[in-house]
Amino acid sequence: MAEDSDLEKTEPASPRRLEKAREEGQIARSRELTTFLMLCAGIGGIWVGAGHFYETLSGVVRRSVWFDPRLGHDSKVMVTQAASLAYETLLGLAPLFLLLVVVAILASVALGGMTFSSKALAPKIERMNPLKGVQRMFSAQTVVELIKTLAKAGLVGSVAVYVIWSHRDQMTALMYASPTEAIASGMGIIIKCCALITASLLIIVLIDAPWQLWSFYKKLRMSRQDVKEEHKESEGDPHVKGRIRQQQRAMARSRMMAQVPAADVVVTNPTHYAVALRYQEGNGSAPRVVAKGTGLVAARIRAAAEQHQVAMLEAPALARALYFNVELEREIPVDLYAAVAEVLAWVYQLRNWNKGQGERPVTPTRLNVPAGMDAGRLRSRTH
Repeated sequence: MAEDSDLEKTEPASPRRLEKAREEGQIARSRELTTFLMLCAGIGGIWVGAGHFYETLSGVVRRSVWFDPRLGHDSKVMVTQAASLAYETLLGLAPLFLLLVVVAILASVALGGMTFSSKALAPKIERMNPLKGVQRMFSAQTVVELIKTLAKAGLVGSVAVYVIWSHRDQMTALMYASPTEAIASGMGIIIKCCALITASLLIIVLIDAPWQLWSFYKKLRMSRQDVKEEHKESEGDPHVKGRIRQQQRAMARSRMMAQVPAADVVVTNPTHYAVALRYQEGNGSAPRVVAKGTGLVAARIRAAAEQHQVAMLEAPALARALYFNVELEREIPVDLYAAVAEVLAWVYQLRNWNKGQGERPVTPTRLNVPAGMDAGRLRSRTH
């Protein structure tokens, strides 16, 4: 049962899944939205440019019905005049055509955005499978498309019948009107018909656009197993990552151990904790923790300190406070200044005594460590 639930596509598509779908040319599309916006653009373009279109088309009509005596003697004149009229018509309607092309491009990417994918053009053998074709014929998407087509046909047909019936007298009168009057009256009827058709299609668009988005994201849903596999591919095998982290920790530990010989003192617990401190005079900074560790790492720090003759001080409370409250290569907090200053003073006196200067210093035993810092419960202020 658990395996079956892992295979059910109940999880939303991940960003990687959506990106992969875009690379394959799969994005949300709504043909109804494209049709609606193109109709709106066409009606708006005709409405705004009505004067220009009227002048252009009326001039073409006047020239086309004007009889030229040369037509009866030279057939080339007829071809030339027809080409000239066609060119003038296309030139006059070019702004409207250009507007429709721009709107068609923008409308097609309104839902899913613009994408260019060569994979969508690549031939696929499964598309030639007749069984797949039969399945697509009886799929839910096909049923929805059929319902939309019938709804559009019903709406457009109803609007067309209404416009024709309500303007039947005006349309009949066009046969007896002059060309200019016929064009003006006919364009008015056309604009009204297109406006009503566009308004009726808005209902379908408001239903189709959300449906297309829901259907698209539903198709890209993933099962829990898919999510696990994708995470494994993107993040890498957990075992490999663990091995990499282990190697990184080993390299960081090696770099840390290399800092022990340059330390001024190693403060110990004495066996469980070890922290190496270094203080550089003259730069105005506080002492830094250059190495720290517990257990075996602490033992290695003590061994390295002993090998390179670095002073070691047994101060359990201070060692734990430094370990819990200071990160590597960070300065000690303000609350530990007094305790560390006393330790460094002991280190410098010890160095002088080893050189035969002065008396042997007394090992500090009562260091001022604020309560709680040695257990990691208090994160003090840093310098």
